[in-house]
Amino acid sequence: MASHPPLVPRGGKVSLESGGARTRANRRSDFAIWWREIDRTLLALVLTLMAIGTVAVAASSPVSARRLSTASVRLDDLHFFYFHIRFQLLGLVAMIGASMLPRERARQAGILLCGAMLVALWLVPLVGFSVNGAKRWINLGMSLQPSEFLKPAFAIGMAWILSWRARDPGLPVVEIATGVMMMIGGLLMFQPDFGSTILFIGVWFVMILMSGMALKRVGMVGGAGLAFLLLAYMFYDNARHRIDAFFSGGSAFDQVDLAQRTLLAGGWTGSGLWLGTRKLGLPEAHTDYIFSVIGEEFGLVACAIIVALYLALVLRVLLRLLEEEDLFTTLAAAGLVAQIGGQAFINILVNLQMFPSKGMTLPLVSYGGSSTIALCLGVGFLLSITRRNPFIKRERFKLASVGIRV
Repeated sequence: MASHPPLVPRGGKVSLESGGARTRANRRSDFAIWWREIDRTLLALVLTLMAIGTVAVAASSPVSARRLSTASVRLDDLHFFYFHIRFQLLGLVAMIGASMLPRERARQAGILLCGAMLVALWLVPLVGFSVNGAKRWINLGMSLQPSEFLKPAFAIGMAWILSWRARDPGLPVVEIATGVMMMIGGLLMFQPDFGSTILFIGVWFVMILMSGMALKRVGMVGGAGLAFLLLAYMFYDNARHRIDAFFSGGSAFDQVDLAQRTLLAGGWTGSGLWLGTRKLGLPEAHTDYIFSVIGEEFGLVACAIIVALYLALVLRVLLRLLEEEDLFTTLAAAGLVAQIGGQAFINILVNLQMFPSKGMTLPLVSYGGSSTIALCLGVGFLLSITRRNPFIKRERFKLASVGIRV
């Protein structure tokens, strides 16, 4: 019997629709694989912090809006809240997009971003512009702070350099990483941005420790760190003024003292949303001192919950890395979570008057443009490089494996 060709309508619509169906099926399949492989607990912790940040910026936005309003231009009380929502949406897009990258692609993207931001950091003294006396921004159609986007890229770039040792143990990877760190530190202090310099040094130190640095070298690095702080105090005005203000105890009108008073004003349960009064005297209430606003309006219990969420985020990543065998993945993930945890730690201690003022936001919570998007991008990289095939069985972590008996 003669065979007949299949009936196909003119224009080939069936084939086109079949191709479109296959594309949609592939996308659904990619999304399903991504959802199975990412750390959903880590994602939930991050989204919880971002949700808290949304409410906190709504509480602090009126303070900053009224402070920046003039006789001719009056900002809406929720001016910064509306902008924060936009930046959060952009950040979520960056986070999900980066988290869907395969590990190798995330590594390549991070290295390229690190190189681009290093170039941009060199351009800041030449074509950058100043805000509040600090020259940290460049205009690329929109205001961009290169140091913020360098933070997640720095962790991946350092991990890439330090992981060269796995191929050739004779390579001076620590020396190369230290040279890069010194260059970045010099550029940041020139802006000046002493707070970010300290954060970058902390992330660098965590990563070289995890790369297997000898104890003798650890002592040398510690001594060099103390020497750096001493020299910064002696010759770097920005650092000296902040340290002097911290140890002198300040006055009732100092930023850090105002922040502590605001933080404690709400007691355990807080005064309620938009009912705080001490926050009205705070500068940068929506950024650097948002933790104090949370303390006044939502209470110390809410502050404790936020601290617990950050601790849970750091612990979750570290536990996930216990059985990780790839050196790059271990170093990059540790560096990324050290950056987030370290920045949160510094910001909270500043608000508690236990650390000199650094001009550093509370990650994933504070208002920010470049900082919000960059932090979300860093979380996306973290989710990408810690993705795991759920069908590959791994030995479950036990407290006994680290010497803890229950």
